[in-house]
Amino acid sequence: MDNLSQYIDWFRHSSSYINAHRKKVFVVLLTGETIAHENFSHIVHDITLLHSLGVKLVLVHGARPQINAALTNAGHELRYHNSLRITDSDDLVLIKQTVGAMAIDIEAEFSMGLANSPMHGADIKVSRGNFITARPLGIIDGVDYALTGVVRKVNAEAILQHLDKNSIVLLSNLGYSPTGEVFNLSAEDVATEVAISMQAEKLILFVPQCGVSNKNGEMLSTLSPVAAEALLKDIPEDNIQSKNGTLESLAAAVKASNKTVHRCHLISFADNGALIQEMFTREGNGTLVSKDNFEWLRQATIDDVGGILELIAPLEAAGILVHRSRELLEAEIDYFKVIEMEGMIIACAAIYPLDEDSGEIACIAIHKDYQESGRGDHLMRALEKQARKQGLTKVIVLTTQTAHWFLERGFEPIAISDLPTKKQQMYNYQRKSKAFMKILR
Repeated sequence: MDNLSQYIDWFRHSSSYINAHRKKVFVVLLTGETIAHENFSHIVHDITLLHSLGVKLVLVHGARPQINAALTNAGHELRYHNSLRITDSDDLVLIKQTVGAMAIDIEAEFSMGLANSPMHGADIKVSRGNFITARPLGIIDGVDYALTGVVRKVNAEAILQHLDKNSIVLLSNLGYSPTGEVFNLSAEDVATEVAISMQAEKLILFVPQCGVSNKNGEMLSTLSPVAAEALLKDIPEDNIQSKNGTLESLAAAVKASNKTVHRCHLISFADNGALIQEMFTREGNGTLVSKDNFEWLRQATIDDVGGILELIAPLEAAGILVHRSRELLEAEIDYFKVIEMEGMIIACAAIYPLDEDSGEIACIAIHKDYQESGRGDHLMRALEKQARKQGLTKVIVLTTQTAHWFLERGFEPIAISDLPTKKQQMYNYQRKSKAFMKILR
């Protein structure tokens, strides 16, 4: 019954996202690695759901590992320069064969309609065409890329006509010239240029990991284009993201965000349901790059102590928060997360481990100019996600004035005697704080 209640609650809350996404254009990059992964069938089901809910979808598929395998099997040398393939005429023959076969297989995936399957009754029509005009990349640094090209023009009007007829448009990493030549393109380039030309609401890029992480390995839920561009320069070449295609997708997101694309999402192709979670839940799944996100939720550092002290001082004075000295805050800074906006700390919160199962969420503070903006929820989701990563199964909170806020977010009242032993021993009976607990599912 609890699972059913949770499902009903989630379904009701998803209605706002369904309404927001309907009739909007989403461009989705399906890399060759995505298509080869065992989770691809689930991704097809999730894309089908988006289509059923009225989203206009343009799918761009890559084929890098499949092309590599075909060329290697045929005894061709794999030649790259600056991460771009050098394509000669013999290579192109095999590339066309590989890409054509993949497109047919993808169409077959979207044609399935077995009873008792997510595809039943979907009746999806997939459209393909010469919508991408390309030109040769040319000679760069003395290297002739031959039949490797770049996007010159996107026939957005023709694509939109197919979308308006309720078809999914499928594009590949091949482009065509007015002289009849075929060029091998970067799938990231195709997806980016299509999203920009279509003024897409979203560019969705599937990557091998759960979004983008900084050089310390911390996953980042949101990035502005400026912050993302700085991250691209900051990540060392030996970082796994430099090798697995994540940074190429991030660069595509930066370019699209700086142009006409409202939001770019980088999500894992290996995580079942990641697309649905990113599109229909507040918590999301992956990294969002958007101009709207000129603020940054991140792990706090020792340099943030002054900003946090300034932020929590009014709440301490009002008795809402327990007083924390600079020395204590410096010692506990690793437990804190902050939201930074243009160099200013506008929100903070902490999670303290209590025992092997429990953690305490504390010191939630939002700058007075940014309250009632959802940032408290943003922090709460980040802390709960961190708690799950640490293997905690429940979180508790003590509060004197914000009980209803926590009740509305799934916390249940508990007696002081139900607190973990460590917290019972530290309980301040003079403050008479109320205790709440949330089971992490």
